[in-house]
Amino acid sequence: MYNWSTNLRALKKDKEKYAIWKIEQLVNFGLAGEKIDEGMLRKYFLKINIDPARRKFLHLLLYGR
Repeated sequence: MYNWSTNLRALKKDKEKYAIWKIEQLVNFGLAGEKIDEGMLRKYFLKINIDPARRKFLHLLLYGR
């Protein structure tokens, strides 16, 4: 994944912020061949900032009904 508007060097210093940012990027802007780690998605699910419809869909995939 290539991101030109974010200083990844500074962001990688805080592992939690970097993980949340990366999950948000993958969900919001596409995977481009990458896969989202299910464990990381479950861990940070409540902290990520995504579209409500996508959140609902991901919640259905992760936790079922």
